[in-house]
Amino acid sequence: MNTKSTVDEIRERFDKDVERFSVLQTGQSATMDAPLALELICTAAAGATPGAKRLLDVGCGAGNFSLKMLEKVPNLDVMLVDLSAPMLERAKQRVSAATKGKVVTVQSDIRELELGAGSFDVLVAGAVLHHLRGDEDWRNVVTKLHRSLTPRGSFWIWDMVEHDTQAIHAMMMQRFGDHLTNLKDAAYRDEVFAYIQKEDTPRSLLYQVDLMRQAGFRTVEILHKNAVFAAFGAVK
Repeated sequence: MNTKSTVDEIRERFDKDVERFSVLQTGQSATMDAPLALELICTAAAGATPGAKRLLDVGCGAGNFSLKMLEKVPNLDVMLVDLSAPMLERAKQRVSAATKGKVVTVQSDIRELELGAGSFDVLVAGAVLHHLRGDEDWRNVVTKLHRSLTPRGSFWIWDMVEHDTQAIHAMMMQRFGDHLTNLKDAAYRDEVFAYIQKEDTPRSLLYQVDLMRQAGFRTVEILHKNAVFAAFGAVK
């Protein structure tokens, strides 16, 4: 039976990969359309949540989503959450230099983290929720994040998604594989596919849209989708 990576194994991999996640211009280079998604999500968040003051960046990595948000909405207070201490250290350095607001780091699994009700105006989650496992994880996390938002607050996601029809999913993974091969080579494609198989349990875009609605989000918006990646969000 295939066993997925533990939280500690995922943390260890990201501890060693800080530099790749520290370039705002390229974002998460192993994904498709990362710079476009970064721009779309942060522009949408700024437009949907006027007057935002407090941002939660879930799975912040080296801080790219927070930095882009601060270009759209200056001087936010920012809470950075990630499994990896080296990622958090780099994110705090970069984000603190870009805002006059308060920057707080929390090393935690979002499943374990307690968040106060109405604590944030905007949530962003860049390529992190695919590490959730069963349906209970997904329901609990989306419900928790909904509760943590202020009224009219918004939640924005950029992530890998699967497809419920096997043939469609295979087609979309082929497109992603072609992208990785063109980006570097076939060996890089195989490396990325191996850690996806080991680490990730994504859900379909429509599964996540349904979860957001069930959690109580008032509106859900799909901003962009290409192969197995999607940018989308919701307003409370």
